Amino acid sequence: MTVLKSIDPTLPDDHHPEQVWYTSYGSNMHLDRLAAYIKGGRLPGANREYPGCRNPAMPSRSLPVELTGAMYFATESPVWGGGRAFYDPDARGRVLARAHLVSVDQFSDIAAQEMYREPGAGVDLSGVLAEGRAVLGDGRYETLVCAGQMEGLPVLTFTAPWGVNDVQWVPPSAAYVRFLASGLLSAGAWDVGTVASYVAACPGASDRWSQDALVALLCDGAAGTAR
Repeated sequence: MTVLKSIDPTLPDDHHPEQVWYTSYGSNMHLDRLAAYIKGGRLPGANREYPGCRNPAMPSRSLPVELTGAMYFATESPVWGGGRAFYDPDARGRVLARAHLVSVDQFSDIAAQEMYREPGAGVDLSGVLAEGRAVLGDGRYETLVCAGQMEGLPVLTFTAPWGVNDVQWVPPSAAYVRFLASGLLSAGAWDVGTVASYVAACPGASDRWSQDALVALLCDGAAGTAR
């Protein structure tokens, strides 16, 4: 099994890095899914075409990590149907994630596409690197979070401005869960049972998906049996 990379929780001193660790906790943990944001295009099961990043190079490294907090599913995804993954850094627990080493411009372009904006304009990282959090808007993924640093580079992600208990939970679709869980498995740090147990316990998923159903989804490629 791949060894988890530790995150130093202190904020980085360099507020103008050339690269950052874009840390995904949702479907972008899967490199094929992430490629749609970076290279552009559409994935099977999705109904959205992505313009891609200005720099279409895939991450030079992708490492399994764990964030402090909780992942939950809420709102309604127009791409997959069902709930989307969100991260609450203030909640208790752990979040299984994957950190992708990308340029600052690529992070800005990925964030823009998650915010349903056109890529090409840089995102101001000064606030999140200095304070650990920056709210760029009231949209679903317009809150930036810096979880610390690895190898001197910021560990960055984005989420909603609300917390896990401030919104109605919505079960995720089979297609969305498959990409999310497969991305975790491909990171090499967790086995099927661990991933299925983790996802099944997340608020939103726990209302529909059992651990056994998720194991079936991952092992057999089936849609799984909803509870």
